[in-house]
Amino acid sequence: MAVDIRIPPLGESITEATLVRWLKDDGAHVDADEVVLELETEKAAMEVQAETAGRLSIVVPAGSRVEPGSVVGRITEEAPAERAAPAAERAAPVESVAAARPAARVEAPHREPPARVEAPRPPTTPHDGDGRSVAASETDAEREPMSQLRRTIAARLVEAQRTAAILTTFNEVDLGELMTLRARHRERFRAKHGVDLGLMSLFARAVIHGLREVPILNARIDGTDIVKPRRVHLGIAVSTPRGLVVPVVRDADGQSLAALEKAIGDVARRAREGKLAPADLAGGTFTITNGGVFGSLLSTPILNPPQSGILGMHKIEDRPVAREGQVVIRPMMYVAVSYDHRLVDGEQAVTFLVRVKEALEDPARMVLEV
Repeated sequence: MAVDIRIPPLGESITEATLVRWLKDDGAHVDADEVVLELETEKAAMEVQAETAGRLSIVVPAGSRVEPGSVVGRITEEAPAERAAPAAERAAPVESVAAARPAARVEAPHREPPARVEAPRPPTTPHDGDGRSVAASETDAEREPMSQLRRTIAARLVEAQRTAAILTTFNEVDLGELMTLRARHRERFRAKHGVDLGLMSLFARAVIHGLREVPILNARIDGTDIVKPRRVHLGIAVSTPRGLVVPVVRDADGQSLAALEKAIGDVARRAREGKLAPADLAGGTFTITNGGVFGSLLSTPILNPPQSGILGMHKIEDRPVAREGQVVIRPMMYVAVSYDHRLVDGEQAVTFLVRVKEALEDPARMVLEV
């Protein structure tokens, strides 16, 4: 009896994927629930597991484009003798295996052919040299096709630049009080909730605080309509070996700080492991991206269509600032919000960013919602 390996549903509006690679060879034994192949769609990487144990027959080779529901392989139930064979082979004495091998062939010593002597080359003109330099650089370059995910990232970034009127406004945040609060309660928070108190969840809470006052940044344009979601579905940009993906934490505005921390950690981990489902990447209403983890001091984040707003975090740096007539050293971060100016006015974007700044500089505001 054979069980078909079919391509699972890939998510809303996704009609095909690339079969990136088989993790088992044709004819190999696979166990039930073992991952046998990797897929890559325009939004994420996925893994497909074997439904049953048996011997794998590959129908569609790696690199092929496949559609949901298509059969790419089969798993055939093994006879008892087939299942026992590998164990028996592993138990065979070393002497019997060695005896079964043919004697090694003795070859004559290898002699290198005489070196070829080339005639001296005539001197080249600068033009000829430049031509050979280009050819050499092409020879030294490595060429490989872009992955489906990378092509999609490129297309979406160009689409965002072409279709939205993107504008960015900046501010700087003094994170001294927030970091003091985090250091003071971090161990107790971890002991009670079983999760670390990270900066991303605190920034997420500050963004939610700002969106409550300026909800237009949580909206989007759909044709000639403005769609205003009642909840905040927060996208968290995650860098992975395959490229940047933005999994979504749903109903982020209804979650506690600990629940936010767990949810953000979960989607980030699954993104890096390539275990996101297409549904994990759909439906976001606002995005946070953190270039600071790579050392970025300032940047202008690009919108994640069809969203109208994205907050960029950056590197925390001790800088001298003026406080009550005195120069003091404070942990400062530049923050940026890019927005679709077709929908969001400058006053609204600036107000949102100021509210985020106020919440981070006075964390009690997030708790008291004032």
